[in-house]
Amino acid sequence: MVGATSARRAAPRTTAAPAYNPDARFDLLVSDVELRRNAAGRMLMARIYQPHGKGPFPAVLDLHGGAWTRKDRLAEEPMDRALASSGLLVVAVDLTLAAEAPYPACVQDANHAVRWLKANAARWNGDISRLGVYGSSSGGHVAELLAMRQYDPRYCAIPVEGARDVDAPQFDATVSWVAMRSPPSNTVARYENAEHRKNETMIQSNKTFFSPWESIHEGNPQEILERGEKVALVPFLIMQGALDDNVLPAMQERFAETYRAAGGQCDYRLFEDSTHEWVAEPGPQTDRARATVKEFIARQLKA
Repeated sequence: MVGATSARRAAPRTTAAPAYNPDARFDLLVSDVELRRNAAGRMLMARIYQPHGKGPFPAVLDLHGGAWTRKDRLAEEPMDRALASSGLLVVAVDLTLAAEAPYPACVQDANHAVRWLKANAARWNGDISRLGVYGSSSGGHVAELLAMRQYDPRYCAIPVEGARDVDAPQFDATVSWVAMRSPPSNTVARYENAEHRKNETMIQSNKTFFSPWESIHEGNPQEILERGEKVALVPFLIMQGALDDNVLPAMQERFAETYRAAGGQCDYRLFEDSTHEWVAEPGPQTDRARATVKEFIARQLKA
């Protein structure tokens, strides 16, 4: 666990970071560090993908999917390696699973991870000036809530142990952009689709995570926008498989339109012949997804 002194050493860098080139290639140093122990007693870990080079390298936090009930920081390792190899410090973190604690526990983890990463990125030659998030499936849902409700007191409930100076503005939970693959941006519509398909596993995942059940509405990004809540609207990238029967393209398109109507930027990309987890397998559409994320990040870092 990182103590107070190391957190203070990790103040934002004053030297200018080199321009990010999505076509660059770096060797990686990969390591695992302890993040914190959750309420269920499990030690949440972070995997660090550190480019080997001068840097500092723009930092990216990866939030894994798994229908809120499974998977860990290793779930998106191929994407994490691809991004880090282009010159990004990628940090993938474990999230509390629904069986350990329901919503909003994993969003609290993500909020904590942003503040922890800001306090410690310099340990791995990271630049936090335009820190962003990559989220997959349910990790994308968590990323949307994290980005839209950056100062929600419920989400900010977990302190960064020993890091007193994370109360400073540069160490808050704000993020500059979010890139996502297949996020359930409308949790109610996704549940209704699971019922229609008689997908008992997905039905149960929702009921375990959203407890009490009313929180499926409170924590629904689509309804948050429709209710007119005051939220942050950072640039979003949403990548959606055209053949996804888990998160339907029409559901995703509606969210993208609603986000833009609220004043946010949402780059929506549909991937033909692709299912919910198409990036798990090598292929042209996986290559396109990696290139799309890199190009999006490059635009955000130049903004």
